[in-house]
Amino acid sequence: MSKKEDRILWTGGGSKVGPKKIRSNLLILFILLMFLFLGGSLFYVWSRIQVIHLGYEISNTLKEERALTEANKKLRVEIATLKSYARIEKFATEELRMAKPKPEQVIVIR
Repeated sequence: MSKKEDRILWTGGGSKVGPKKIRSNLLILFILLMFLFLGGSLFYVWSRIQVIHLGYEISNTLKEERALTEANKKLRVEIATLKSYARIEKFATEELRMAKPKPEQVIVIR
């Protein structure tokens, strides 16, 4: 063997890649990365919009809960008013023309 052949470890013979092939691969890689970036950006914006939308829904639901709680309190007061013995007695005597029972007419059930 000659000295020139000893120095060459690899010549790369037969697998030459031209500059056009490299540019083509780089262009494909760039386009792929741009689509990936665009998809990630769209997903991020969509998720932020969903968070804002859910925040509005939670706010509206809390307002509705407060309104229903207030209505519930009013209805409980109305029930207590309608169940009061003074009101029932007044209604019975005035509207239904009932009289109080005599002590011997009262039967206590236990």
